[in-house]
Amino acid sequence: MKKRVAIQGIRASFHEEAAFKFFGEDIETIECNSFKQTFQKLEQQEADFVVMAIENSIAGSLLPNYTLLREYNFPVIGEVYLPIQLHLMALPGVKFEDIKTVTSHPIAIRQCNDFLDEFPHLKVVESSDTAACAKKIKEEQLTDTVAIANTLAAKLYGLEILERRIESNKKNYTRFLILTDKQTEVENFNKASLCFQVTNDAGSLVKVLNILAELDINMSKVQSMPVLGRRNEYNFYVDIEWNDTKNYEDAIRRIVKHTINFSIMGEYVKNDKV
Repeated sequence: MKKRVAIQGIRASFHEEAAFKFFGEDIETIECNSFKQTFQKLEQQEADFVVMAIENSIAGSLLPNYTLLREYNFPVIGEVYLPIQLHLMALPGVKFEDIKTVTSHPIAIRQCNDFLDEFPHLKVVESSDTAACAKKIKEEQLTDTVAIANTLAAKLYGLEILERRIESNKKNYTRFLILTDKQTEVENFNKASLCFQVTNDAGSLVKVLNILAELDINMSKVQSMPVLGRRNEYNFYVDIEWNDTKNYEDAIRRIVKHTINFSIMGEYVKNDKV
């Protein structure tokens, strides 16, 4: 039976590309309109896994998704980094001089501003999803419109790539988390995602950071989010990596004493190859 993987967006989106990179292409993709809906599909047993973007090397963290992690508390069992390569695509036979409109997701558009600035006569239209733009061109046979999307979208919807790699920054990547609602044993894990608050005592966060430093544990990410309705209180989301599992176990034992509402959101294998 195929794994059912919930993604935000439609088939051939970057989320599906990330799912393929992690699971392989023999999966059933569950298309969702929002990140919250992906979690609902998992909660309702209509999906086995969620693939969710958590940060982009240019746009930064997707802050609402940290709230979802905390709210639903599904374990993180993996990660995948995907290079974001954006191409200009149109129906076969359409020439560049025929184009009047460019359409894509607003973040993708921003990431291609240098290219678009060279063609100020083109009307730029924002949409909810890169792949949906490619699909619309195919379905409505739009001969004066191009989409900014990935190779997967061009292939699935039979479009021709007019210009390749039009993103301004060629070192653009997005990190995705893999979540499930099932008890899953991950072998040889060497990365963890933690969430905690610290006490109001002076230097309490520094104590946590010092413990990590003493035990040679790398903090690859830290993100703070205000605790709703509580002034000057924050949830800290921290990703850590290590070489020695004993050091990790020691660190957790010691960190718990300096934190409030401490939780391990997931233990998994570091997978940061782009």
